[in-house]
Amino acid sequence: MTLRWIPMALLSLGVVWLPAMAQEKAAEKPKEAPKEAAKEAPKDAPKAPASSGAKAKLAWTFTKDKTFYQSMTTTTKQELVVQGSKVNQEQKQTFLFAWTPTKQEGDTWTLKQKIEAVEMAIDIGGTKIEYNSKNPSGPGNPLSEFFKALVGAEFTVLLDTKENKIIKVLDREEFVKKLVNANPAMQPLLNGILDEKAFIDMSEPTFRVVPNKEVAQGDSWELKNTLKLGPIGSYLSDYRYTYNGKANALDKIGITATLKYEPGSSSSGALPFKIEKATLESTKASGEVLFDSAKGRPAKSSMTMDVKGNLTIDISGTKTPVELTQSQTTTTETSDTKPGA
Repeated sequence: MTLRWIPMALLSLGVVWLPAMAQEKAAEKPKEAPKEAAKEAPKDAPKAPASSGAKAKLAWTFTKDKTFYQSMTTTTKQELVVQGSKVNQEQKQTFLFAWTPTKQEGDTWTLKQKIEAVEMAIDIGGTKIEYNSKNPSGPGNPLSEFFKALVGAEFTVLLDTKENKIIKVLDREEFVKKLVNANPAMQPLLNGILDEKAFIDMSEPTFRVVPNKEVAQGDSWELKNTLKLGPIGSYLSDYRYTYNGKANALDKIGITATLKYEPGSSSSGALPFKIEKATLESTKASGEVLFDSAKGRPAKSSMTMDVKGNLTIDISGTKTPVELTQSQTTTTETSDTKPGA
């Protein structure tokens, strides 16, 4: 998940950045802030079924040097209203990740994550940008070199399997340097958002989807996550997972979530704009994970989040209100063999 979030964050900027350069100012940021006073499920959460006697142990399992693959596709559709004019944007991105457990020391596993392939299709108000790492000789575009730098990128993470928490991320500096070489103009932004904590916060939801213990049908657990991306702003997520029993040999885990966006305090010269205000709320956020307990990992997952709200963008002192309606769906499939091989 780590590497997927990086282009997502930067392409979210493109919603503002690219149209803004053409006098069509826009921006994407998700959202809903859960009140922390009472611990209750998000308002759109289905009622959990009553607990049953049958239990299942939901925990990750790793085998040294045995690689598994994750194919992740995210589709985003947006409608932005800027000064009475509508700007539509669509993004579809597919990442193929390889995960290889390389070492175990007590409760800590060392895992290597690699981007095997990237496919992007972006349409911002009729301006199309496409990239497919499986067809590197295809038509070029201003972001091609950036996408190329993602392919083959590797990280090493140290995972505490008792709590499914990331302890440390290695190879971060080499990755940032590779992206800067591909697009030197992005150096101030990349340095501002890609610190080690951001990488950890990007990675943890991948592993925290299961509680590492036995659960009965109807049992729930939660994850709160804050992803700070410097001048881009912060994403405050509140996930609630519920065990919904078996589907054939797989365990069903229902997901509901809220997500709140908070603007960055200052652009610090890293961005050509500043998101001054944002009141964006998720109107629907739910999904499901099918967990393979025999293999100790998710087999499939899907998540849909709808967002609606307003924000104010400051570009060189000119403040522009923007209305945003967004729908985003992410699906993931895990396999023992590399898809397409």
